[in-house]
Amino acid sequence: MTELRFETVDVDHLRVHVCSTDKFKTNMIIALVQQDLSPETVTRHALLPSVLQRGTRTYTSTVQLKRKLEELYGASLFGDVFKRGERHIMQVGLEIPDDAYLTETGSLLEEGAAFLGEILYQPATEGEAFREDYVQAEKKNLRQKLESLIDDKIRFAAIRCIEEMCKEEPYALFNHGRLQDLDAIDPQNLYTYYQGLMKNQPIDLYFVGNVTPEQAEKLVKNHFPTQGGQRSEVRPSTSNRVPDEVKEVVDRLDVNQGKLNMGCRTQVTLADDDYPELLVYNGILGGFPHSKLFTNVREKASLAYYAASRVESHKGVMTVQSGIEIDNYQRAVDIIRKQFELMEQGEISDSELSQTQAMLTNQLKERQDRAHDLIDSHYHGLLSGRKRPLDPLIEQINRVTVADVKAVAEKVKLDTIYFLRDKKGGDEGGKN
Repeated sequence: MTELRFETVDVDHLRVHVCSTDKFKTNMIIALVQQDLSPETVTRHALLPSVLQRGTRTYTSTVQLKRKLEELYGASLFGDVFKRGERHIMQVGLEIPDDAYLTETGSLLEEGAAFLGEILYQPATEGEAFREDYVQAEKKNLRQKLESLIDDKIRFAAIRCIEEMCKEEPYALFNHGRLQDLDAIDPQNLYTYYQGLMKNQPIDLYFVGNVTPEQAEKLVKNHFPTQGGQRSEVRPSTSNRVPDEVKEVVDRLDVNQGKLNMGCRTQVTLADDDYPELLVYNGILGGFPHSKLFTNVREKASLAYYAASRVESHKGVMTVQSGIEIDNYQRAVDIIRKQFELMEQGEISDSELSQTQAMLTNQLKERQDRAHDLIDSHYHGLLSGRKRPLDPLIEQINRVTVADVKAVAEKVKLDTIYFLRDKKGGDEGGKN
């Protein structure tokens, strides 16, 4: 497989990354704006992409905005926030049909770039503030989103586990912000925050599709009117914290099924030499249907409805998530911890290793088939300060041995056991 690559140019202190390809029938343009994860900014940063998508100076109403997207042959406008390590990323993007598939002449790419540039740099305002009705409406939507988290028990448990594990660390913050911040946000202070963000923070623009670096550079100069000079530097996250003891935390709600989550410190990030080994470790432990957690906890012991693990490669943490019968708490804890021990002892079969390497290889190759994944992979490398080209990464994964996995396993330390259980019942899983 030929890897699709990005070419990067600097345009007025914006980094512009271009992947020129005719593989897709659409062109994608995405702006990614960084901020440090912090209590002072997390909720305003989370609110901003929704407010920006409500209207612009030209398309002042949401109806006008949607009509413009229809004129762009059903272009898709999207925005969100996510965290990578202790960086808080705002994403606003546009996906538009490639001109090559249209019968009419004209540059849809040019129109799309102009439209996205206006979304980012010319939002609908009233004086030196965002429109009051748009801010209030999006505050209401965000409030509902935050309040409804408790209805999704799997997600709620995952968020609470990280909150407890990373207490007093920025990573504990939820990427969509905090309820207690919403009342203090108004159209004026949100607009002031937006101006500072766009002027001072790192912004990366991605173009994927039938576009050359020269075209992209011209589009950025014409439609993305940046302000200010040198921007803040990207500071890759580091994670070398070793837990002193294992914390046990229990929440009680009206639930029928327990949610048992475990948080571990891996001492390994995407920037480290043994990152490929960590990927293999996670795959063998709980990343795939053949993994130890799935086969031993779910299938053989019948202790979990689901059991899996995932790695956050910038923060250097790994979480195990499982759904269990509430009375099986201690048995489930014991058998999951047993899987950690088996990894440390190098009790890994040849088939577990080879299947994991094959699954990881397929996963990585599939990322070449989606523009979003291409951008995400490149951005991971940018944030971590270490690029991970596809072919060398696959080669490294396939060279990993059982001894290599064992070495990584010895670095992984259990930090927090979190249990979401019912309000009744005994003391099992009852520590707080």
